Amino acid sequence: MSASPTETRPLAVVTGATGGIGRACVLDLARDHDVLALGRDAGRLAELAGLPHVSVRAADLTDLEALPALVADLDRVDVLVHSAAVAGRTTVEAASVQEWRSQLELNVVAPAELTRLLLPALRAARGRVVFLNSGSGLTARGGDAVYAASKFALRALADSLRQEVEADGIVVGSVHPGPVDTQMQRDIQARLGNEYVPERYIRPESVAAAVRAVVDAGEDAQLTSVTVRPRAGSR
Repeated sequence: MSASPTETRPLAVVTGATGGIGRACVLDLARDHDVLALGRDAGRLAELAGLPHVSVRAADLTDLEALPALVADLDRVDVLVHSAAVAGRTTVEAASVQEWRSQLELNVVAPAELTRLLLPALRAARGRVVFLNSGSGLTARGGDAVYAASKFALRALADSLRQEVEADGIVVGSVHPGPVDTQMQRDIQARLGNEYVPERYIRPESVAAAVRAVVDAGEDAQLTSVTVRPRAGSR
């Protein structure tokens, strides 16, 4: 599949496509979009490459110098979903400089730069940008300083971008899920020494449905901020 949209299908670009939420977004959007999936896990990318209407590119989004070449051939992008992220719970006292840098770089700097590079293609399509944020981007708690700071910054990025590109017809939305049943969540709970109970968490497919709601909002409306919380006893 070409990285450009077909005559009948718009083009969606999804970062973090080999993670739980990113993969769910790829599968959902591929129902009526051509999807370019960006990720780092070669095995999972190969699985996605076998799906209809999905093409893949290996990408380390923190290699900022490589980003221009990664998307240079895209002259029209209808949907851009930023799902790539890294998390790590730590206190301000215990956080290292490297932890601050790594989370801010992938969670904020990389989506900012990728969006900047794709703005001409988004303008051409009057496209939609969706930032996968977090409940931590709305409420900061002790022991979660670095991740929450990165997600607050991502929310500020989305809110500023929305005002800057509104005249171009570009829609910008943030999706703030609570805890999601992903490998990232498993790793967090393991570090905390907690038993992992999948039923306590939101399914990635439910988060993808919230992303779809932002994408499918009519021309007269935009979903600027969508919060998704687990429902007790729902699974």
